[in-house]
Amino acid sequence: MAEQQAIIAGGCFWCTEAVMKDVIGVSEVESGYIGGHQANPTYKEVCTGNTGHAEGVRVTFDDEQITLAQLYDVFLGTHDPTQLNRQGNDVGTQYRSAIFPLEGQEEEATAAIARWNDEHEGQEAVTTIESGEWYPAEDYHQEYWDGEGQRNPYCLAVIPPKLMKLRKSFQKYLKEDA
Repeated sequence: MAEQQAIIAGGCFWCTEAVMKDVIGVSEVESGYIGGHQANPTYKEVCTGNTGHAEGVRVTFDDEQITLAQLYDVFLGTHDPTQLNRQGNDVGTQYRSAIFPLEGQEEEATAAIARWNDEHEGQEAVTTIESGEWYPAEDYHQEYWDGEGQRNPYCLAVIPPKLMKLRKSFQKYLKEDA
């Protein structure tokens, strides 16, 4: 097993976490904040849009089961990378579509966005490639869909369509129990 990590932001971190947890080779998904200018931000602070952070997830995966390129493809294909600073009703820079490549991942991030653009002519991705320090979100945000999210009306409206998109478009990357 060759364990790697990737950090991505595609709107609400609860949604991105729910999708990534169902992907083969993924052993851990941690919700958090990245790309801002304030150390150790809280959820309440990030929600104001004033800290510059994006809601993101740090994905730990086995690159012998799914490559970084494939993981980026799943990410770009399960949210709307053409919406600037929003995903659905979530509006603000904290909901931007971004890839935060770790050392040696920049080329793969650029290639993933180019691949998406080539496959979706006329629908250019606004996904950015950024850097930043990672800050884990508060404990109650971790594994949210598996717990509180199943009773949250927002999550019930937004997450199942993303999971359906994963199942329809990326079936070969699904965990067996997903």
